Amino acid sequence: MNKFLRQTVFPVMAALIWGVAFSFQARCAAAGMGPFTFGFLRAAVSCLSLLVIALVRAKGAKTLLSQLAASSYHKNLLAAGAVCGAILFAATFLQQAALSDTTGGTASGKVGFITALYIVLVPVLGLFFKRKASPLIWLCMLLAAVGMYFLCVKPGTSLAVSRYDLLALGCSIMFAFHILAVDRLAPPVDGVHLSFLQFFVIMLLSAVPAFTLEAPSTEVALRCLWEILYMGALSGGVAYTLQILAQQNTNPTIVSLLFSLESVFAVLTGVLFGERMTGREYLGCGVVLAAVVLSQIPPGRKYEKT
Repeated sequence: MNKFLRQTVFPVMAALIWGVAFSFQARCAAAGMGPFTFGFLRAAVSCLSLLVIALVRAKGAKTLLSQLAASSYHKNLLAAGAVCGAILFAATFLQQAALSDTTGGTASGKVGFITALYIVLVPVLGLFFKRKASPLIWLCMLLAAVGMYFLCVKPGTSLAVSRYDLLALGCSIMFAFHILAVDRLAPPVDGVHLSFLQFFVIMLLSAVPAFTLEAPSTEVALRCLWEILYMGALSGGVAYTLQILAQQNTNPTIVSLLFSLESVFAVLTGVLFGERMTGREYLGCGVVLAAVVLSQIPPGRKYEKT
């Protein structure tokens, strides 16, 4: 596959799909759909759409099964799917819980920008995998903290942030781990196969708490049908597959920079749907985005795996 296509077009497409998705996620939360129920329905639609794609690519179930039969490939795929799926389950749950906990009209834009901190956290967490971070990265962390202050802490209040801000920050950390996991585990396997398996894991992990803790409502599910279809087929199945394909044997610095456009698309989409943010919050968004972009331009050094 053309490297330029994977390194530029795929990440921008994924960022656009994810950015638009924030408003749809907020609608599901406002309709009363619980985070586990949302995760289960989204993952189910993602699995179905990815299964169709895999069958079409393989030109039949028999060929697809033969592709998966190789023992070494089978083991690599199961390991990658289990790890990536478990991490993405935690990330998506925290993100939806953050949206469910917000009040007012700025939910999707704020959560979108806080989530974007994962771009800054990736090289920092990489230290635990023996990857060095330049002084520029630590400057970006400081800028991100300043941006988070303007974005999350209202004037005249204490330094304490809201519960949803902490949930969104936890989501950001888990997304950072997910990017590191995909970078390490995805290259040996097919992107569509891995994407299907990780969403299958999410569906399994969401099923029990969804049906025991949240009592899913058919009425709410039907009310959010189009949002779930978008989130499952596009935001889930298509965008995360694009992420995996973009990260396979590609410079993650360039790819991650383009992923950061997700937060820009999130705010623009929120404004189109009638959301409003204060000047202070826009300033926070700008500082966080500056940190995100700056963190992905290391001076004269290429990313290296250990």
